[in-house]
Amino acid sequence: MRPSSLPPNNVPAHECRDGAGETRPRVGGRGITVATIAAAALGIGVADYATYPAPLPDYAAARAAYRPSEAWLYDRNGVLVDSSRVDFAARRLAWTPLDRIAPVVPDTIVAAEDRRFAQHGGVDWLALAGSAWGRVKGQRARGASTLSMQVAAFLSPDLAAPGARGWRDKWRQLRAARALEARWTKPQILEAYLNLAPFRGEAQGIGAAALGLFGKTPVALSREDAVLLAALLPDPQGSAERLAARACRLAQASDCSGYQAAAASMLGPARSLALDPGLAPHLSDRLLTSPGARVDTTLDIRVQRMAAAALRRQLQGLGGSRARDGAVLVVDNESGDLLAYVGGIGGASTAPAVDGANSYRQAGSTLKPFLYAQAIERGYLTAASILDDSPVQLDTASGLYVPQNYDRGFKGPVSARAALAGSLNVPAVRTLLLVGVDPFRDRLWDMGYRGLTEDGQYYGFSLALGSAEVTLLEQAAAYRSLALGGAWSPLRVIRDQPRTAPRQVTTGPAAWIVGDMMADPNARAATFGLDSALRLPFWAAVKTGTSKAMRDNWCIGYSDRFTVAVWVGNVEGDPMRAVSGTSGAAPVWRDVMMALHARAPSGAPPKPAGVETRQIVFDGQLEQPRREYFLAGTGQSRITVAPREARRPRIASPVTGTVYAIDPDIPPDRQRFAVAVTGDVVAQRLVLDGRDMGPASAAPPIAAAPGQHRLRLIDAGGATVDEVRFTIR
Repeated sequence: MRPSSLPPNNVPAHECRDGAGETRPRVGGRGITVATIAAAALGIGVADYATYPAPLPDYAAARAAYRPSEAWLYDRNGVLVDSSRVDFAARRLAWTPLDRIAPVVPDTIVAAEDRRFAQHGGVDWLALAGSAWGRVKGQRARGASTLSMQVAAFLSPDLAAPGARGWRDKWRQLRAARALEARWTKPQILEAYLNLAPFRGEAQGIGAAALGLFGKTPVALSREDAVLLAALLPDPQGSAERLAARACRLAQASDCSGYQAAAASMLGPARSLALDPGLAPHLSDRLLTSPGARVDTTLDIRVQRMAAAALRRQLQGLGGSRARDGAVLVVDNESGDLLAYVGGIGGASTAPAVDGANSYRQAGSTLKPFLYAQAIERGYLTAASILDDSPVQLDTASGLYVPQNYDRGFKGPVSARAALAGSLNVPAVRTLLLVGVDPFRDRLWDMGYRGLTEDGQYYGFSLALGSAEVTLLEQAAAYRSLALGGAWSPLRVIRDQPRTAPRQVTTGPAAWIVGDMMADPNARAATFGLDSALRLPFWAAVKTGTSKAMRDNWCIGYSDRFTVAVWVGNVEGDPMRAVSGTSGAAPVWRDVMMALHARAPSGAPPKPAGVETRQIVFDGQLEQPRREYFLAGTGQSRITVAPREARRPRIASPVTGTVYAIDPDIPPDRQRFAVAVTGDVVAQRLVLDGRDMGPASAAPPIAAAPGQHRLRLIDAGGATVDEVRFTIR
């Protein structure tokens, strides 16, 4: 009998039979090899799949996908005017090419972070082996990530997600680095690293780090700066002491005091983009809305600087207790391009972020030129027409409207020229009575004043004095239209913005005559004097305005080439103190106009067709003889005040709705009020509550008991010519 350990005859050594006489493979030999190979192949496939990194973009795609946190505003010549932070996740400036970085920076960082960068193919195996051996010996692990591995992690953040420290994550990063090296050049990888690496706080990339930490551009960094940046990379949030010690070791310096001082300065208060001109922050807030955007504007940085400086000087001179805010616009008349947009300068402002150039404020007297132009073009007035600057009370649905002049005085009969140039209020209201409130409101809407959303009756007679709210931008566009002969078109601030064909709103002759009235220093002398800030050594048409309670002060005017609009006030709406029409905005307007015309003074615009010239005299020497301009066919040589008999008899005061209050400390029989009548009233009489008060031509002061009263003006036949009702309390 054969030993049981031996197989039966004719059975191969690697097989054996089972009880049914079947043969089966033995464990070992070639069977083990096949199974092992299959298992290994499967394992490798699984490991390959598990460690396969996400596809990385090529260099061009990575550059295209890069988005700075900032956006930039440039002037018409490509000069940086301002920038604005748009993305607050991290601070990243524009991508900085390698040739725009001081060479000492990449050299120092490569030496500190990846000294075999030029030799390896994405993975420094020697550094990895050294790191692994250090772990075996229980030493502190040294970093073995190459610049390529870090760039791969920047491009695919899941490679370096928090908690991604396992062998699988590390192997994915190794494979990604090798794939990156196969498609990118070494300079491209180095450039990407310098632009994507986090340096300190929210500063990401060499541009933000250089500007935020040193106040320099990358090309201006020194060797000491480069060493500090390299020392910062392993521990971006480390203390100044640790940074200085690491920098000293990298530089192999024997004296570390210099690095200690530099580190303390570098990590001190942020320089917040010190090289940014910051000249148009309010416009930047309006236009810069997309990260990385570059907006080319129509601004001229020289004009922008000059306008901002003029406003700053004036506000500093006024002092924060008198007026805190202001805005300036400069427009090229021909193109409509904004050359300067100063929405504010900060200073003593309590709301510096508010854009004073685009905020609605009460217009004051700045709307009067458009009212007079409308009256002149319709033939209701000429520049020589006489208007009555005397007390007037107008009955309105909300009560009496009693306009007064700025100085609380009245000048009697004045020409329309003197009334506009001197900014008299009562003549403007009388002119509005001729034009009509609704037609004037519609004219202002056509001039681009889009804040007038109500009908004319909503604003009432006060619209003549600027009760409506307007913006400085609307003012500049409207006054520019007068400079262009009454043709209005929107202003432009973006360089490639299409131009809009102008539309005629005011007739050319009327616009020219009103411009000549505003440019007349003699006509405004009675109100502003002969040597005010409004008088320039060359031709310019200008108008000031002050809103109710001294909240806003305006000065807008134009020369042959430029329109300059200035607002001074307090954006929070509190009144100014001791600021007049010529001491608030006017000095800024003058300074800007003088600077704009320093080389070439402005000339008067030529007289257009449809305007005739006459030498005129005023009866009674009401005003000095002068040369005057009229619409063709309306010229006059002799101007006189309408005779009394030419006026309709009426009661001028009191007006219906007036309420008088009796003073209890004064005897009632001593309290009287005057009655004023106008027109030819030789044959008229006054009747109070049915009681004859005598001839209207010699109306005596009236005393009446408390209650409602009716005062009538009757003619010789007893017919009522005029009637008013008033109350005494």
